[in-house]
Amino acid sequence: MDDTSTNNDAQLPGEEFLKYVLGNLVEEPDSVSLESREDDLGILHTIKVADADMGKLIGKGGQTIKALRTLLRVIGSDSAKRVNLKVEEPSQV
Repeated sequence: MDDTSTNNDAQLPGEEFLKYVLGNLVEEPDSVSLESREDDLGILHTIKVADADMGKLIGKGGQTIKALRTLLRVIGSDSAKRVNLKVEEPSQV
């Protein structure tokens, strides 16, 4: 899994959690990309997965991605920071 973080010294809240969950959720864990950054608004985790894994990430009716966002909100509340999750759409070729 490719992980790029602007904060190389310490992991941002939710980063370790996302690495673990995504690594076990998708069929192609080597194609998962996680980029995390912190700014005035909080922490933004941007993830990319293989096209074939988008359905697993989003889940039926969006339940999986909604649950991940809820859990990240709980993690963020422990550190008093707002944690958001963005999913990069697959490239259209």
